[in-house]
Amino acid sequence: MRLLVVEDNKELAAWLGKALRQAQYTIDIAYDGEDAEHLLKVAEYSAMILDLSLPKLDGLTLLKRLRQSGNKLPVIILTANASLDGRVAGLDSGADDYLAKPFEIAELEARIRAVVRRGQDRASSEITVGNLRFSGGTRQFFVEGEPLQLTPREYAVLEQLVMKLGTTVSKAALSESVFGFDDEADPSAIEIYVHRLRKKLEASSVQIATLRGLGYLLRHVQ
Repeated sequence: MRLLVVEDNKELAAWLGKALRQAQYTIDIAYDGEDAEHLLKVAEYSAMILDLSLPKLDGLTLLKRLRQSGNKLPVIILTANASLDGRVAGLDSGADDYLAKPFEIAELEARIRAVVRRGQDRASSEITVGNLRFSGGTRQFFVEGEPLQLTPREYAVLEQLVMKLGTTVSKAALSESVFGFDDEADPSAIEIYVHRLRKKLEASSVQIATLRGLGYLLRHVQ
């Protein structure tokens, strides 16, 4: 999953980015509302973590514009203002959840999983392909009931293929799910991650097929 963190406190934003990357998310960070609005127009995200006190364009205005455009992206507000009026204003503006600072990263991760499950029907249930199982609740893969050990970027590629099960996923789409704007993406990197995944899936009954010129397709091998 690719997340947008919008936070003007650069120390907090860096901490959030590091913690969420360790939790196998792809992260983009915006330090003001205008940059966030631009990123929302050029990239696809699974959720946004939004501070309200932002320079250039405040969080509530950004959120209202997002909803007025018809964008239903799950949004979790982070703010030092934990008052009832503040929570009501955020939720009335279209937020899906609200978390007051300071907070524990484990709680934020749980809230991210919850808002994404509510926003994506497929992510709310388990997905099974042959003997490969993906748990949307815990964001874990299993083969024959045993956890599949993956690096964060291998995980991001396989998650994208599972969430788009039955359709061909282009290399560009996989790259977007794996790399943030600040990452240096090697053009051959996706091929490397797919190669590693094929090795790790050899004991399973699924296969990552290459459709030349189109992309990759996850399928059950009889």
